[in-house]
Amino acid sequence: MSLMRNMGAMWQGGPAWSMPCSGLLWRGSSGGGSADAFDLFRTPAAVIAPARTPPHLGTMILLVAMVVLTLNMFLPALPHMAEDFGVSEATMGLAVSAYMVAAGVLQLILGPISDLLGRRRVILVAVAVYALASLGAAVATDFSVFLACRLVQALVLAGSVVGLAALRDMYTTREAAGKMGTIAAAMAIAPMIGPTFGGVLDTLIGWRAIFALYAGLGAACLVLCWFDWGETRVQVRRSPQEQMAAYRALLGSGLFWAYAMCTGVSVGTFYIFLTGAPFVAQASFGLSTTWIGVGLGSITGGYMIGSTVTARLAPRLGVSVLILTGRSFALAGLCVGAGLFLIGVSHPMVLFGATICVGLGNGLTISNTNAGLISVRPDLAGSAAGLSGALQLFGGAVLTGLTLPWMAAGATPLRLLALMIVASVVALGLAVLAARGAARQPQE
Repeated sequence: MSLMRNMGAMWQGGPAWSMPCSGLLWRGSSGGGSADAFDLFRTPAAVIAPARTPPHLGTMILLVAMVVLTLNMFLPALPHMAEDFGVSEATMGLAVSAYMVAAGVLQLILGPISDLLGRRRVILVAVAVYALASLGAAVATDFSVFLACRLVQALVLAGSVVGLAALRDMYTTREAAGKMGTIAAAMAIAPMIGPTFGGVLDTLIGWRAIFALYAGLGAACLVLCWFDWGETRVQVRRSPQEQMAAYRALLGSGLFWAYAMCTGVSVGTFYIFLTGAPFVAQASFGLSTTWIGVGLGSITGGYMIGSTVTARLAPRLGVSVLILTGRSFALAGLCVGAGLFLIGVSHPMVLFGATICVGLGNGLTISNTNAGLISVRPDLAGSAAGLSGALQLFGGAVLTGLTLPWMAAGATPLRLLALMIVASVVALGLAVLAARGAARQPQE
């Protein structure tokens, strides 16, 4: 019920809102004041006027959805794409691996640019170029051209990086954490439905329809952001020397690194599970690919629950309490699962039950650590979000690389849970450091 209430309020992103409606411009207020009447005689210039108020939460959710879908919707079509371009499956895999590298690098760039030039400009340019790149990928007949367009698509990450920064521009740390929880809970279903829908499009129309859909979504989001993404960042005039000094202060903050590393290792636990669980499910339990897919979705279900709790409780309890609770719950669930396997209780439900706890723990953790790290230096929220996002991608790649040889030596539930427990212990230690550092900071 709390998720439904949060979803019902997701379009309340700022003190006022305005949007075109059937050629008219309706203006209202989320602050409880009376609404103005419909303006029946608006000039065309007024109707297409850019937004001057903060974005609604629904707009941010749609942008994050586009980020997720761009990563996973086309995955079922990879074999057909490889046939169409006449390349090997390994070469076609560059559409995923090279994209991840480009996404990590672009996050490092987009965040600082949004601190310097503002959130609105970065969002509009990034989404516009994304739409054009998606169209280019849809019509490409040469793999090199396709791959170049695919890498440019990584600009969609602006929706995540700039969105986090904008939330901190608009809200206190606790309030921002609650809004992030709402976004995460609403978007947790995207990783499950994206590949399914992409597979249907590939079967019925062909893989190019997926990238045409990306282009359409990009164009629609561009129009939406034009009307519903006013600038949220307060401009601060700094000399280049002052700007560099501010960046050095952020990079030298132990509290920022504690939050960022806790986020990265918590997400890394999820990567370990996704990488190792299919091998364990097949080798130890003989599960079909259908049931493996259901099992992999268990961690996402837990994440939805944890994010819903964050949306409701973060504004009241603060980020530290929920981060510590989340990391403790994840570690406890994994330890219980490992204990049951040690005493001979071997069943898929034990494995996936333990990982549901990880998902719930991540739901309690990630929105709160993100809110914490962008609050260390609110004037550099974009830079902090970009650096943290890049760390998550690169850290996930490292942990995935470590998981594969570890599971190759023996695809057993205990080996998988042991690796996840190690990561969870590290994440809990970082959560404790972050909580201690936050306790010494002024409270909002």
